[in-house]
Amino acid sequence: MNIEHIRAFLEVTATGSFQLAANKLNVTQSTVSARIKALEDRLRQQLFQRKRNGVVLTAGGHQFHSSAINVVRAWERGQQVVSLPEGQSTLISIGIEENHWPLLVTDLLARFESTLPDVATSVLAEPSNLLMQKLRGGLLDMAILYDPQLCAEATIEFLVQEDLVMYSTSQRKVESGIVPGYVFVDWGDSFRALHSAHFPGVFSHKLTLRQSSIALEHILKHGGSGYFLKRIADPLVEAGRLFVVSEAPVLQRALFVAVRTESASPDLIATAVKAVRDTIE
Repeated sequence: MNIEHIRAFLEVTATGSFQLAANKLNVTQSTVSARIKALEDRLRQQLFQRKRNGVVLTAGGHQFHSSAINVVRAWERGQQVVSLPEGQSTLISIGIEENHWPLLVTDLLARFESTLPDVATSVLAEPSNLLMQKLRGGLLDMAILYDPQLCAEATIEFLVQEDLVMYSTSQRKVESGIVPGYVFVDWGDSFRALHSAHFPGVFSHKLTLRQSSIALEHILKHGGSGYFLKRIADPLVEAGRLFVVSEAPVLQRALFVAVRTESASPDLIATAVKAVRDTIE
């Protein structure tokens, strides 16, 4: 059974789309389709059912899913462990919410280098929902994320509460309704609920972006406004490139760390979690 076929299956499952899976795997949609077809032929089972907005797992697909995760996990772990550099005793896999990646990754890696010198580290940035899926499936040892889901496979700890402030490229007061140039940055489920509570009646936005870095780049280049992490945007305020929107509510975004409960190296993971906390503080 081809490991790339199983990877394609897992990406389609995670994204609900052959095209999105192809983008993640850096291949064409036809390649993903061919891999899924080959896997279905090998298993003699249809794995996906097409819907109007994408694809969903069939009953057979659901049954195969946990086995597919274990196969890929074992393969990737095996590849990484046998190729560890000399002096590296083990490997830790960490996922970081992509919107917090710029705030954490450089300092965190430096701290890992000093506190875990004999440990190889694999770090990736993805949306929180995908990080949670990979953690539950055993593809990550720990994840730093938003809106974690309680599950038997992970323990979850609160890390920090960050301020999200509305900034604009021009000086203005907060307005109700649809505002020209406003970019809705999708910070996750809890943020969407808070935003709806403070701005009732606005059910859609002209532009919605998941990645805050792209949203920030967009408004700096073309003008506009949106909610951004205070720690990232404040230097731009000092430089005169952004302005705090007067009277706009400050919303908050909680960050958590989720850790696999069945870790083979609990002491190592505890040290890694401490390194994360020290980096944030």
